[in-house]
Amino acid sequence: MALPESIEKLFALSKESLNLGKAAEERAVGVLKESGYKILFRNYRNKLGEIDVIALDRDTICFVEVKSKKSIRFGLPQEALARVKQRKILRVALSFLKENNLLEKKARFDVVALEFYQDKEKPKLIKGAFQVEESYAF
Repeated sequence: MALPESIEKLFALSKESLNLGKAAEERAVGVLKESGYKILFRNYRNKLGEIDVIALDRDTICFVEVKSKKSIRFGLPQEALARVKQRKILRVALSFLKENNLLEKKARFDVVALEFYQDKEKPKLIKGAFQVEESYAF
């Protein structure tokens, strides 16, 4: 049985997005390593969600979100990190720190933003991309 053309296009777009996401994560890990980070986990998951990369930058545990875009027509990749996503990353990060008895360690939220366009790649590492809200309680 053949799929309708609209569904085939949707699957093709999903596969293209998935491939872009994988390529972006690979490149982001390279950017982090080039910047002296030690990669601890990739695609860390628990019951609360996922963090793309958990790494160590000297004595600071970094929770890294990878954002990529093929076009900046609708904004830069790092601008796509909505407050809702930040809170989700925060919950997963705090859970990770608590489960591993690391609550006393320094931690930071970084973003690796990648723009892929015209056969060019433009990576940007943003340290301290967002902060924990003072009122947040775990």
